[in-house]
Amino acid sequence: MTAQTILTNARVVTPDTVLARATVVVADGRIVELAEGISRVPGAIDLEGDHLIPGLVELHTDNLERHFAPRPGVRWPALPAVRAHDAELAAAGITTVFDAVTIGDLKQGNRARDLADMIDAVADAKTRDLLRVDHLLHLRCEIAHERMQALVEPLIDHPLTGMLSIMDHTPGQRQFVDEAKYREYYMGKHGVSADEIGEMIVNQKRMQAEHAPANRAYVVAQAQARGYALASHDDATAEHVTEAEADGCSVAEFPTTIEAARASKAAGMAVLMGAPNLVRGGSHSGNVSARALAEAGLLDVLSSDYVPASLLHAAMMLADVEGVGLAAAIRTVTDIPARAVGLKDRGRIAAGAQADLVRFAVVDGHVPLIRAVWRRGRQVL
Repeated sequence: MTAQTILTNARVVTPDTVLARATVVVADGRIVELAEGISRVPGAIDLEGDHLIPGLVELHTDNLERHFAPRPGVRWPALPAVRAHDAELAAAGITTVFDAVTIGDLKQGNRARDLADMIDAVADAKTRDLLRVDHLLHLRCEIAHERMQALVEPLIDHPLTGMLSIMDHTPGQRQFVDEAKYREYYMGKHGVSADEIGEMIVNQKRMQAEHAPANRAYVVAQAQARGYALASHDDATAEHVTEAEADGCSVAEFPTTIEAARASKAAGMAVLMGAPNLVRGGSHSGNVSARALAEAGLLDVLSSDYVPASLLHAAMMLADVEGVGLAAAIRTVTDIPARAVGLKDRGRIAAGAQADLVRFAVVDGHVPLIRAVWRRGRQVL
């Protein structure tokens, strides 16, 4: 007989509703039954009325990079860095992650130095079953970089690659329409001097003019040829969105204006915004707020971006936005992101789905207290 795990007396969140007292039965890594009511079967695990939701699906986080370079000039050993990153994600309720790695860093530094080691370490740890979370790769392709194609080529057929995004961080447009914000970001985060930042701006505008059109066409062709999910990053105008739609993008990452978000939604793209933006109450770059998009019915997906613990916290805050509710809010971090990148086997509590589950309580109104996490039926937290 197949061993079963029975989770009962749970507040189960499905894609459409919330079941106040329900039971979920797991066997062979999958959900085999969802039923209303409390199970009396011996050995059933009483969740004491806590929430039970699908494991969170994270499409865009650069948290891995932070663990490899915890301070300027500090390089952490590869396997411990990956394991620490993985543990942080599991503790945040994330069971599927697309580790976002920058391809063509405009500010040559830790990202460029650590790229190969990070990818090799994740792949090795996954092969050896040393990770709690299912890790895939999201290649963030900086199309203004002169060596982007050469850097993408050895990674495009990597077994973990599943998502590409088109990025252009050239100052004066998209995320950095205000060049003062660009100066503030790079001078503050990377310790760039005032003289250096001026030289960077001139050089990056030159590289964009020379390389961006060909690099963009290359990324689109690679994604289409392999069936990878493709995202457009930091769209600001309707023209940006028209180009993204023509390229076959399925995800609009961090649109910077409500105009771009509305056009992306109309084009059938899943509009993704940062969970830190929602938790903090606004964008650190001065762009449109995630809450404003949610209130306008234009927010589909949340991403933890640079703070893994923000993902479920933001979803709980989103649930209180008028017209949203808990079931729809949880979908922005589970079902919708999974389907936007073609992962149809997870992201919902339903018979047949992968048994990625998160148990949590709520304190202080919106703050989730995660008590347990299961991936493919195995408890990992």
